[in-house]
Amino acid sequence: LKMTTNKTEEKKPIVVMISGSGSNLQAIIDAIQSQVISNGYIQQVIANKQEAYGLVRAQQANIPSLCFTLKSFTQQGKTRHEYDEALARIILELKPELIVLAGWMHILSSSFLNNIANIPIINLHPALPGHFPGKGAIELAYEAYKQGKIKSSGVMIHKVIPEIDAGDVVVSMEVEMKDDDTLSLFEERMHAAEHK
Repeated sequence: LKMTTNKTEEKKPIVVMISGSGSNLQAIIDAIQSQVISNGYIQQVIANKQEAYGLVRAQQANIPSLCFTLKSFTQQGKTRHEYDEALARIILELKPELIVLAGWMHILSSSFLNNIANIPIINLHPALPGHFPGKGAIELAYEAYKQGKIKSSGVMIHKVIPEIDAGDVVVSMEVEMKDDDTLSLFEERMHAAEHK
């Protein structure tokens, strides 16, 4: 994710949504601090898991953060669609100019997407366009390579639409696969590509 513009332009608010360790969030924080991303700032980090280490990363960078779990909703007898609608309301109140899904492991329903229609949403996905949508993309690519079905994999940033990992591609990067790769080595290269 690289954004560059005139220095006179006002910095744009970004909401980053995470579910886990926040390594992609950290890459965005670092890119903003180093001015690789010079026209945006992280306005809010939203996690859907209380144990998400990305919340600690946000706190360390003095970025407001919020944990908003689906479980807290379902325990009150509410539905996933009600959760997505409430999540959309939270984000709409912030008025960001971009939403980044950086390891957000919750498929956003039409209840969310329809409410957020005027705010661009992008997702970082560890696969090339048209390959391995959804969870487990790195593992699936590794297995497909070992079976001789593919020669490479990669990462992409795409616009979010109702179909999982099928929106227009903003940017993609191929990641080499090697015969002596272990899943761990391949995963390291994939994460390094995600963080560029």
